[in-house]
Amino acid sequence: MESTSSLLQKQQKRSYYMWVVVFFLVIFTCLGSLYYCTLKIDYTWRWYRVPQYFFFNEEIEVRTDVAGSVEAIEETTDGTIIRINSDDGDSVDYAYPSKDVRLYEGDTVFEGDVLGSYREWRMGILLQGLWLTLKVSFIAIIFGIFLGLGAGLARISSNPAFKWLSITYIELVRGSPLLVQIFIWYFVLGTLVNTMLAQYGVSQIPPLWFGVASLATFTGAYVAEIVRSGIQSIHKGQTEASRSLGMTYTQSMYHVILPQAFIRIIPPLAGQFISLIKDSSLLGIIAIRELTKATREVVTTSLQPFELWFVCAILYLVLTFALSMLLQYLEKRMIHS
Repeated sequence: MESTSSLLQKQQKRSYYMWVVVFFLVIFTCLGSLYYCTLKIDYTWRWYRVPQYFFFNEEIEVRTDVAGSVEAIEETTDGTIIRINSDDGDSVDYAYPSKDVRLYEGDTVFEGDVLGSYREWRMGILLQGLWLTLKVSFIAIIFGIFLGLGAGLARISSNPAFKWLSITYIELVRGSPLLVQIFIWYFVLGTLVNTMLAQYGVSQIPPLWFGVASLATFTGAYVAEIVRSGIQSIHKGQTEASRSLGMTYTQSMYHVILPQAFIRIIPPLAGQFISLIKDSSLLGIIAIRELTKATREVVTTSLQPFELWFVCAILYLVLTFALSMLLQYLEKRMIHS
């Protein structure tokens, strides 16, 4: 009996390792095929040029905005201070963190002349786009949760006004593409709101916030249905038991129903939030430089579509995988607590 069991375990282990080898063979075959195809079209891979789109060392020039003569050049622990005596008789100081001075005392300078330069590390366009994607997604998720929670509770309310308004909102948003909703928020609502603000002398709302609003309302409709299904999955006896203990409907929902429903809705919420991060790539059409638009701009200037689109996909994968792991961790904590 033991020999038969050990033989079966060896066969299972052998089969497992065989399929692991098959997996890696498939992966390497796909990568090799892609590389072979690029050789056929004479494409040159330039992965070494990708890091500069995350961080780059930029040379910054300090220019004078007055005409006059150099009165003094002082070196400090932080760099250099150049004092310009302008033609109007005023003295203007220019400070920069470097000792690379291209002038001498007494030299004549004109407006726009370079006084010196220094190098500084700057955030690249891909990193800027990644940060903006994170910022937009995080804000939209927060507003989407509150909007979806309110709409989900209204969806199961006995109040006909709340219920019908919630149904109307959910069906309208879920029944139209997100791209169309972004256009409506930016070109229709955005134009109306900013025109009215301009008439009253109020500063206009940037396109970023109309993009956030479109993502939040779109996500809120799906979160509302997730919340509704989660609440209705809890047995009615839970509500009846809590009401029999003297709780109001609000207390019963807050203390009894929602904590149990929240554990059940975490997996679908994770999927919705992951979709939101990917859907944020549509905001590039309203001049928001998120990750996809930033990648598109870099591809246009560098002519490196293969490397940069692969990097873009990997960055989205990192974001969505990290969010998925976080929500799984929260789910486990709530189950065991």
